[in-house]
Amino acid sequence: MERELICISCPKGCHLKVDEEKLTVSGNSCPKGAEYGINEVTNPVRIVTSTVKVSGGEVPVVPVKTEKAIPKGLIMKCMEEINNITIKAPVMIGDIVVNNILETGVNVVATKNVYK
Repeated sequence: MERELICISCPKGCHLKVDEEKLTVSGNSCPKGAEYGINEVTNPVRIVTSTVKVSGGEVPVVPVKTEKAIPKGLIMKCMEEINNITIKAPVMIGDIVVNNILETGVNVVATKNVYK
């Protein structure tokens, strides 16, 4: 079976065709496209971005993201865990909000400062 994807590895946005059985990629103009296409059909991953509630801060929430991409199938569980968290101000960029989320080895970190 062949899947059509648009590569997001670089700004070109190549239109890829990936043979899911042979794991071959066509339409890429660089090696990153081939790697992206194969990874997307064998183990798709994403960076998760969200917000976490903050108590005692100048704003009620802080934006967060996973430090690395996690398997796409874990995104909903990741969001459930993130949505149940409240942290105390102050929060600084890079602070670990969740260590090793869902035992993926990936931390969730703050992406903005929130002061008291």
